[in-house]
Amino acid sequence: MELRTLRYFVTVAEELNITRAAAILNISQPPLSSQIMALEEELNTRLFLRGKRRLELTESGQLLYRRAKEILRLTEKARTEILSMNSGISGTISIGLVEGTAPDIAAEWFSDFIRKYPQVRFRILDGSSDDLFEKLRSGLISLAVVTAPYDQVLLNSFPVGSERMVAFMSREHPLARLEGDTIDIAQLRDEPLIVPSRKATIEAIRRWFRGINCDPNIICEMDSYLDAAALAGRSVGISIFPQTAYVPNSSLVTKYIAGSDKSLEYLFVWRKGHSLPVLEERFIDHIKEHVLP
Repeated sequence: MELRTLRYFVTVAEELNITRAAAILNISQPPLSSQIMALEEELNTRLFLRGKRRLELTESGQLLYRRAKEILRLTEKARTEILSMNSGISGTISIGLVEGTAPDIAAEWFSDFIRKYPQVRFRILDGSSDDLFEKLRSGLISLAVVTAPYDQVLLNSFPVGSERMVAFMSREHPLARLEGDTIDIAQLRDEPLIVPSRKATIEAIRRWFRGINCDPNIICEMDSYLDAAALAGRSVGISIFPQTAYVPNSSLVTKYIAGSDKSLEYLFVWRKGHSLPVLEERFIDHIKEHVLP
């Protein structure tokens, strides 16, 4: 198996579509299909199940994907280390950033690191914390900023910030007309609520309401902050989301939810038991200098 073939395979495995993978690799589709078929013949196993619209990795394909990612990662680490010996730190850091305030937290890290190492580039993947956990498990990324809770067995971590939870509602809602920028969780009793779809966040909200001996009236779970704002603005319910989810809108009012536990903790995480390229290790040290006492 050549490294080029492994790169082709990994790209197809990540896209699960030959046409998209060929476009990313900048080659035509027939040669890419032939390379994958030749790899299957060499290994005497099927790596993909071929459906009408997309491919699916077989068990053998999943194993090869994990091993191929390790091989390519080690190859890249060796290349980066040799280049850094001759011309300074260079390369691309792939990092996941959870929706919310994570991009704001990370922006200073990026700009300072690029000033220090001008040959470094970043590839940023976004999504929910659960999305990024899956990308970490699959090896698509090795660094991420997520919200708690997280898998302490799988991941190393340190805190990098926090963000208050808010309720945003239609300007016509009675609670919107109250003085002050804070409301108590008891004032949301029996109100129809729109909440993030992450199970850990929903459980935290349920815990807040158990503290006042009731259950939250959750009518909708969703990932999109914009859609949550749209529903709240049309009086469908009150949206409980992180502060940065609020989009300035003349039809909405936002209020902080009282209580020190009504917040999200942001964590920088990376996988345990996996060696990192020198570049990523240097980046972790750089962040620690910014955020740790």
